[in-house]
Amino acid sequence: MKFDACVKSMRLRTLPLSESGVLMGLFLALQKGTLLNDTVRNGCAGFLTAFFLVLTAALLQILSNLSNELGDTLSGADTAERQGIHYSLQDGEMTIPQMKKLIVAVLFLCCLSGLAMIIASFGLRLAPEPVILVLLGAAAIWAAMHYTLGRNPYGYRGLGDVFVFIFFGLVSVFGSYFICSHDFCNLQVLLPAAGIGCFSVAVLNVNNIRDMKTDMGTRTTLAIKLGIKRARVYQIVLIALGWLLLLCFTVFNSSSWFSWLYVATVPLFVRHLNAVWTREDRSLDRALPLLVMSTFLTVMIMGFGIIL
Repeated sequence: MKFDACVKSMRLRTLPLSESGVLMGLFLALQKGTLLNDTVRNGCAGFLTAFFLVLTAALLQILSNLSNELGDTLSGADTAERQGIHYSLQDGEMTIPQMKKLIVAVLFLCCLSGLAMIIASFGLRLAPEPVILVLLGAAAIWAAMHYTLGRNPYGYRGLGDVFVFIFFGLVSVFGSYFICSHDFCNLQVLLPAAGIGCFSVAVLNVNNIRDMKTDMGTRTTLAIKLGIKRARVYQIVLIALGWLLLLCFTVFNSSSWFSWLYVATVPLFVRHLNAVWTREDRSLDRALPLLVMSTFLTVMIMGFGIIL
């Protein structure tokens, strides 16, 4: 198994999206007054918790990418006509047994990192919160692996948007906030959580718009159900709603003009939407990393403003 083939299938360019949610939760915990230290102090997570939080999110994304590639290969969805980037299985750089071994290895690391994160945050004491987080982690792993993999993958039934919104938005942001602050009552966190969820669904939607022609014979996506024009309108709605939710949160929590710095990234999203409406098929692939990095940059600048 070649190292470069493994890295190619991991699709590292998608990692900023998965990290956006957990970093948003971490920044919101910092806003609450959490300090990063190596120990659990006053019910707040320390540096190790934040480290394993970021690592677990990256491993979950990699697990999802590898599982999706295997699922698409086994179902025959990945063909030579696919408009997106080709990966290792499709190009013959890795065999199916090798991919399965790689998935098992990443799954093991994901479980190990997730447990380390929970222990760093809550210690070894038996309490409802760690148990709930373990169950939530198991659900996240299942969702990561069954988008296209398994007997009845939800990604082939047009349910991908729902799962992405839940796990990349609500669970990612609110879950990481809870792990780092132990606060379950700050429901205002759901505003940026839903906002990041909308941006994450938008990434999936533009991917589905790009692959509509080749997907029609193998799967059903929401973009296929909507049609090209309404799928593009849906993209505008997702971006606009995501921004509305972030702005609402800032209105309720703004303490200085630094809180509004992230608005400077709006032109990047406008550029993305222009690409969605003027490009199609393979030429639309460039709109994907643009939206991913725009979301990540927005979170980083928003977090910078929150800390200031």
